[in-house]
Amino acid sequence: MADQSQKAELFELNNGTMQVLITNVGCTITSLSVPGKDGNLSDVVLGFDSIDPYQFFSWLPNSCWKQKGLAPYFGCIVGRVANRIKDGKFTLDGIEYSLPINNPPNSLHGGNVGFDKKVWEVVEYKKGETPLITFKYQSHDGEEGYPGDITITATYTLTSKTTLRLDMEGVPKDKPTPINLAQHTYWNIAGHNSGNILDHSIQIWANHITPVDQNSIPTGEIMPVKGTPFDFTSEKRIGNTINQVGIGYDHNYVLDCGDQKEGLKHAAKVRDPSSSRVLNLWTTAPGMQFYTANYVDGVTGKGGAVYGKHSALCLETQGFPNAINVPNFPSVVVRPGEKYQHSMLWEFSVE
Repeated sequence: MADQSQKAELFELNNGTMQVLITNVGCTITSLSVPGKDGNLSDVVLGFDSIDPYQFFSWLPNSCWKQKGLAPYFGCIVGRVANRIKDGKFTLDGIEYSLPINNPPNSLHGGNVGFDKKVWEVVEYKKGETPLITFKYQSHDGEEGYPGDITITATYTLTSKTTLRLDMEGVPKDKPTPINLAQHTYWNIAGHNSGNILDHSIQIWANHITPVDQNSIPTGEIMPVKGTPFDFTSEKRIGNTINQVGIGYDHNYVLDCGDQKEGLKHAAKVRDPSSSRVLNLWTTAPGMQFYTANYVDGVTGKGGAVYGKHSALCLETQGFPNAINVPNFPSVVVRPGEKYQHSMLWEFSVE
């Protein structure tokens, strides 16, 4: 399933305050430890103790995760196109393309063997005060049904004592193609093994969402959040309204009202009352999928911790879901001579 010329390995970024473990399997963050109010480090991402469970899995109904020990995209970079594509089909420049239906009736997160399941090449690895690691992956024409060769790079950098930055780039060789990468870490900033995130509060700098149909595909509408359970324009405890949106949040927010910093806009602020940890997320992407681990059901993770429903939240900054089929959404098509660029910052603090 992976490129056998590359070996699956684990790498550490450590600046003395913050420690991040990342594997070249899917550029996956397996562990991220930051201090809380007591100064003690806690690992705030869901994951596994070894690389093995990350290597060979596909999306399966939640009942299968428990018996097979498989991961629901813990910590990885998903692509070539994140999120869902309706019916696994799109037309580009008059040519229709068909993708694997791995989340019936849709294609999800790049197909059966997306970027999350590939072993990426390490092209730079630097330690010291500003440690960084750069991964590269060459995706070929026709891979998982997508057109054209593309070269993808992803660089993780500890830019300050408690800040992690990710810069992703995609360059198509000779054909236009959709590119929409997302980083799919499951966050529980009280600690990965601390139960559910219903007491976390969140603010999302979005006045609108893209509502979805019964198959979780956007209708094409841009809907105001005001007066709905989707309104996080001011900070709100997640548990207050989660029961009003079915099994939980799994919706794309239109990032349309955040402050700018270094060319990135404020997407979200998450606060945990027990540890006083705060996570601020900044991004260049137009949207963010806010997902509350609705389908996680008894996955045994690090240190024997059992992760259940709502045990974490995902903040997947990305282009809008199914944008390739919705003309009024920002385009995710990248043409030869152009470059896909997507950056994000995770800033931790104690308040």
